Amino acid sequence: MKNINIKDLLNKAKDKNICVIGDVMLDQYLIGKVTRISPEAPVQVFETTESEPKLGGAANVSLNLKTLGANPLLVGIIGKDSDSEILKKALLLNNQKIDGLIVEETRPTTCKTRVIADSHHLIRIDSESKKDISVKARNKILEFLNKNAKKLDIIILQDYNKGVLTKGLIKSIIEFSKKNKKKLLVDPKFYNFFEYKDVFLFKPNRKEIEDAFGYKAKDLKELKGLAKDLIKRINCNYLVLTLGENGIMIFENSINGIKESSIKTIARKVADVSGAGDTVISTIAVFLSVGASVEQAVLIANYAAGLVVEEVGIVPIHKDKLIKHFQKHLNNK
Repeated sequence: MKNINIKDLLNKAKDKNICVIGDVMLDQYLIGKVTRISPEAPVQVFETTESEPKLGGAANVSLNLKTLGANPLLVGIIGKDSDSEILKKALLLNNQKIDGLIVEETRPTTCKTRVIADSHHLIRIDSESKKDISVKARNKILEFLNKNAKKLDIIILQDYNKGVLTKGLIKSIIEFSKKNKKKLLVDPKFYNFFEYKDVFLFKPNRKEIEDAFGYKAKDLKELKGLAKDLIKRINCNYLVLTLGENGIMIFENSINGIKESSIKTIARKVADVSGAGDTVISTIAVFLSVGASVEQAVLIANYAAGLVVEEVGIVPIHKDKLIKHFQKHLNNK
């Protein structure tokens, strides 16, 4: 793999349009301190000193695509509320387009508010709806896809089970990708897990694949068995199984059977694993769009995830940092 020149590859990314469809979220951080107990009830009084909005869910995937130099097209559902305004402002501040955001007035913008005092995470408050989006909203998503069909290079489906990626929409997007010959990458969750048939790349983690089958693998052999059963069931070209500190396994669905390989995680000081999965799917998409093989894209994505988990909170992977550290890593091997 020493022949990978990620700088040259990433320089090509500026011409690549990658569409992200899924659950757009606002991650709101309330930072402050606790100094006393309330006289009204035996609870702590939290005094806010700072409020920090960040992009979450599919919006974080889109941000990662942007910081790697690609051109993301973010498609998702927001409400008509104050959180949607904060989310749109955060997207614009990060040079993100918002024309793919569809307003559905009957549901709230998905927002996860984390209350943090003296680096301690006290509580998370979620505002969301998990109901399926309306037929009208689904049709608007498909209209956006068809309108941009010619310029799309890759499509990512980013599913957090918040109701955007319904069975009907998943089926329609798969049909669209086949008709228009677009690579379709999926980052799944529990619901609709087996609906993603015939996609190019499917990226679950260990918990997701075990939850979907309702069986906890006793060892690596059993886990590989679940992965191969999944490939047979959904007929994806590639299954990329992320295993946290144990690295990533790649399963290729070839005419000669299922081929498997693995990539070890680079030993790093882990501060926060939040958003690492978003970094992996984003990095894979960018490098596939510029001509890298799946194995090369996953290798680089694994390294990119190792860089972001060193930092606290959800942070994107930046192009310059990835180039610097990855080339240094290759030269030291």
